Amino acid sequence: MCHRLGRLNGWLDHVVSLGANGLALGPIWASSTHGYDIVDHDAIDPRLGDDSDFDSLIDACHRRGLRVLLDGVFNHVSSSHADVQAARRDGIDSTAGRLFRHDAVQADGLSRVEGHDVLVEYDHTNPAVADRVVATMTHWLRRGADGWRLDAAYRVPRPFWAAVIARVTHEFPRALTVAEVLHGNYAQFAADTGVDSVTQYELWKAFWSSLKDANPHELAWTLKRHEAGLASSGFLPWTFVGNHDVTRIATQIGQHNAIVAASLLMTMPGMPCVYYGDEYGLTGLKEERLGGDDAIRPVLPDSPDSWTFGTLPNLGDPPIGPVAPAEMLRQHQLLLGLRRRHPWLQRAELTVIEQKQKRLTYRVSARSVSRETPDQLDVTIDTSTPQAHVTITGQTGELYRW
Repeated sequence: MCHRLGRLNGWLDHVVSLGANGLALGPIWASSTHGYDIVDHDAIDPRLGDDSDFDSLIDACHRRGLRVLLDGVFNHVSSSHADVQAARRDGIDSTAGRLFRHDAVQADGLSRVEGHDVLVEYDHTNPAVADRVVATMTHWLRRGADGWRLDAAYRVPRPFWAAVIARVTHEFPRALTVAEVLHGNYAQFAADTGVDSVTQYELWKAFWSSLKDANPHELAWTLKRHEAGLASSGFLPWTFVGNHDVTRIATQIGQHNAIVAASLLMTMPGMPCVYYGDEYGLTGLKEERLGGDDAIRPVLPDSPDSWTFGTLPNLGDPPIGPVAPAEMLRQHQLLLGLRRRHPWLQRAELTVIEQKQKRLTYRVSARSVSRETPDQLDVTIDTSTPQAHVTITGQTGELYRW
């Protein structure tokens, strides 16, 4: 057994100093290989540690005011899962067999996920599957977790999520639920399922693509759609410029422009998330091959002090604007500090107020104001040069410039 979960304890003060208030983990349960092929939702993966490691991490986070979000893989399980083995042994019409979707093309009659032979898909019309998911979610919430990211939520029928989340939030009304959804109407998904948040992939694409192509018109169009979703519902978008499934932002647009992207992220309505290492300017290319995620998911050392600036893993020469890791970190701290000083940004109103060929200004303002002069920030990006520029202005003048 390896006690790797405990190594995160050495990073928690860094998370606090960064200005963040939570820790989102990948899957931590026993799995066959990469964590998303789970074999037991009730057991910590021995490659990560044991129950005591989990308890220690939860306690260390909560003592620092950090909440912990778990990664819930409830669309599928590993082909090595005991229930899959039972279904193969007893047949697809057995109790175990009815837990999974059926596919006559497969030799065992069990459906797979997007061509992945090792991932067997649950049948979410079976109430027994809902019972299992509720049991797993409530079990780990009782153990101290604060919420769930729902992996591949877009593949699961919405009525399933609505029923499950209603049961979970009945016992844990403050538990956060974040659904992974790639395309479509995010606000409608939240309304149909009851989740608190949905991954805003459309905005993620506009962040890096607008800067890479020097085309703020794409961002302007996406901002209007983002605002329309906010205005039509009470859900909170999960906003990001990087995560464990996409090429690193510094690889896409360079470290200088990655700070511009972070500026946009931290002034955007929603719930911003920083992918580990982006605050140092780590680079990494996602590739569609076996092991293609390795470059974007480097191993963390025991603590930030274990990394020597200039020799960070995957820190290559970006296409535009190399920035030292220490400066990347400082700029992220400034931007998260600005975000924390303006908590109304979370549910702010968003308006594009100026749009030129290579320049865009948008305004974020508090939706509910009791004063004559509302809280507001104006954010201007200029993409007329390869190294873009951003200025954030508030009621008292300029607050940030990069």
